[in-house]
Amino acid sequence: MNDFTKDFAQALFNPDKINDLLRKELQQAVNNLLEAELTAFLGYDPYARSGWNTGNSRNGAYFRKVDTQFGPIEVQVPRDRNGQFHQHTLPDYKQHSDILESMIIKLYSKGVTTREIADLIEKMYGSHYSPAQVSNISKQMIPKVEAYHKRKLSDKFFCVYLDATYLPLRRETFEREAVYIAIGIKPNGHKEVIDYCIAPSENIEVWTDMLQNMKSRGLKQVELFLSDGVVGMKTALARTYPKAHFQRCLVHVMRNICAKVRVDDREKIMNEFKQVHQQTNKEEATAVLHDFYTK
Repeated sequence: MNDFTKDFAQALFNPDKINDLLRKELQQAVNNLLEAELTAFLGYDPYARSGWNTGNSRNGAYFRKVDTQFGPIEVQVPRDRNGQFHQHTLPDYKQHSDILESMIIKLYSKGVTTREIADLIEKMYGSHYSPAQVSNISKQMIPKVEAYHKRKLSDKFFCVYLDATYLPLRRETFEREAVYIAIGIKPNGHKEVIDYCIAPSENIEVWTDMLQNMKSRGLKQVELFLSDGVVGMKTALARTYPKAHFQRCLVHVMRNICAKVRVDDREKIMNEFKQVHQQTNKEEATAVLHDFYTK
């Protein structure tokens, strides 16, 4: 393993750095929701002429800090001139929300149609909003989600991590569906959620479409891709980014090894396996790996 692979693999799996990335995304999502709530309450967009002489208007915001599983976020709670607006995104007098993260992630992951977003808004707000108000909130969020999926991407990432996880999503019933996500590290070390999509299950066809979409939106060069062992991934990457290197995700490899050994032996075996990617050059790593095989 060369220094490049080692350094960026370690950076990608640094929980603090990844949590900081997710915390910033969550903070932006919550603030967008709060602004959408006020727009639905007032019935007009910021600076819209339709809001003139309506008897009520926006009146700044106050700030709150909320603890989340990714760290504290700062939210701007908007106010109306008449003091009648009451937000429902955040619980009153509570600095920690147990359901906030999952609700926002579902909103952005499912944010494709008005009906899907409205389902989630209804779950969050119950009967507080009329159908028209729910529609107004949905209309506020849809352009942001669509713009996110269509935005132009940076032309170069040093490292891109591809993975899918299963989350329970509401359709006609609650079903577990695959959330595909691509997280990248730029040459300056900045991390970015490049894109995501939803599908009933993980398969290489969806990954292929996602990779081609990323390339068509401007991502031309990637030095290293990290992924699990999904069948066909190396072939799909070779077709889309033929100059990129590929590496199996070490976390997934270790999970696969753990599943095949006794519980009492796992810690010892994992410590031995970690020695492979902690070597300073390929020759030493290969020697340690062969030694690991023989045990």
